[in-house]
Amino acid sequence: MSGMDERRNTFENKFAHDEDLRFRAIARRNKLLGLWAAEKLGKTGADAQAYATEVVRADFEEAGDEDVIRKVSGDFSAASVNVSDDELRLQLLNFLEEAAKQVSAE
Repeated sequence: MSGMDERRNTFENKFAHDEDLRFRAIARRNKLLGLWAAEKLGKTGADAQAYATEVVRADFEEAGDEDVIRKVSGDFSAASVNVSDDELRLQLLNFLEEAAKQVSAE
C-alpha cells in the first residue's frame, strides 16, 4: 500500500470515527432532553425512560433539530407546560455539551 493510500485510509477512518461519536452524542443529547422534558411533564421511572426514547426517535423524522423541538414543544403545549422553543433550543445546546463529555468518557 502506498503512502497516499495509507493517508487516505487514515483520514477515512478518522472521519467515520468522528461521525460515530457525533451521532452518539446527538442521540444522548436527545435522551437527556427527553428525560428533562419528562420531568416537566410529570413522568417518572419507566414512563420517563419511554418518553426519552420517543424523543430520540423523533430526531429521525428529518434532518436537524426541528423535529425534536416540534415533538417536545407539542407535548408541552398539550400538557399546558409553559416552555418556549427558544428555551428548548438552549437546553439542546446544554445537553449536547454534557452528552459529548459522556460519550467521550465511554
